Amino acid sequence: MGKSFTRDDLTSPKGRRAANWALMIGDHGLLRLFYDNSHEIAPQKLWRTYQPSASKLKSWKKRGIRTVINLRGKTPAGHYVLEEEACERLALTLVNFQVYSREAPAPSIVHGAIDLFKTIEYPAIMHCKSGADRAGLMGVLFRYCHQGKPLEESLEQLSFRYGHVRQGKTGILDFVFERFKSHAAKNNLNVDDCQNFLNWIDSPAYDPATLKQEFVASWWGTALTEKILRRE
Repeated sequence: MGKSFTRDDLTSPKGRRAANWALMIGDHGLLRLFYDNSHEIAPQKLWRTYQPSASKLKSWKKRGIRTVINLRGKTPAGHYVLEEEACERLALTLVNFQVYSREAPAPSIVHGAIDLFKTIEYPAIMHCKSGADRAGLMGVLFRYCHQGKPLEESLEQLSFRYGHVRQGKTGILDFVFERFKSHAAKNNLNVDDCQNFLNWIDSPAYDPATLKQEFVASWWGTALTEKILRRE
């Protein structure tokens, strides 16, 4: 766990330098200068991306973005206090909606995401740390449940193209939808109807803890996400 920060730290040059150091080095912000994992989900409406710096938020603002969805949650970290300050300065609406990359999503998170997509002001970006896993899950839910796209098309948001590694612990996200497809096939349900998915996650048949126990990641996938990429 790194140093904790508050907005008060940004009032001194030393504190601001420390927060920026935490963002650029501790949070891998330096790597994002060379690898832009930003992608459009809905034309001129919604993008998925990685943890933005203040300068990157300024660029998004110039592109017309009005809402920033932070999928990492509100934390006492350098990246968060800098983001919060920048959004305030740029008149961007910052929404903190915490999602997890190594858990089967709780029904409250799925329903919360759907409600969020209905109420935020667009255009918007949503980001996690690297823009790979949590942003991918939210991309699936946006396409599948908000736009009404077919499930397989929506699941393209969970792809190695965006840095998502289904063979690692983050593959629990894919595993959930695979289990739903099996459930739909056994019960003659239309897999492309999000309501059937919602009914399933709201039923006793859906147990996030059990799904996590049953999912087995490969050794190399785990090494890649946990040791090499150091995904959050």
